[in-house]
Amino acid sequence: MTIAVYPGSFDPITNGHLDVAARASKLFDKVIVAVFNRPNKTLLFSVEERVELAKEATACLPNVIIESFTGLTVDFARKMQAHVLIRGLRMTSDFENEFSMAMMNKKLYPELEMVTFMTSLKYQFLSSTLLKEVACLSGNIDDLVPKNVAEALRIKFKDRLQAKHQQEEGYCM
Repeated sequence: MTIAVYPGSFDPITNGHLDVAARASKLFDKVIVAVFNRPNKTLLFSVEERVELAKEATACLPNVIIESFTGLTVDFARKMQAHVLIRGLRMTSDFENEFSMAMMNKKLYPELEMVTFMTSLKYQFLSSTLLKEVACLSGNIDDLVPKNVAEALRIKFKDRLQAKHQQEEGYCM
């Protein structure tokens, strides 16, 4: 059985991420979408929310499972008995970063092979950061994320906007 790990922060999971996961699921017996618990970035969703959103979004992919992890990706891959690490590449700037990570991962876990998927053209521009900015400004994101994620973003930004207004009006301390 070939087990592959597809790591990321997935804050939130997008149709671009799902495209890579679906394509990988056709090549590997088991794909573990590994939601990193503590990336060095500001997160909108908690790890529990990100895992749940990803589980709902991948429900139609029977050999894809969702797990959260902390620490080194290679340690998680080893624990899961995975020998393949999946990464998506959107543009050439991604390649430089991924190449450096691949060399370090190879040093730390020589049996781990990195497989990259070129992002489908329709998602080449898509990043979770850009997506959140559009969603925050009430832009249409419906064709960029699964329905459950679009709804979660609307709720999250509605709640934040209400809290901001309450704070400005003196309701919050």
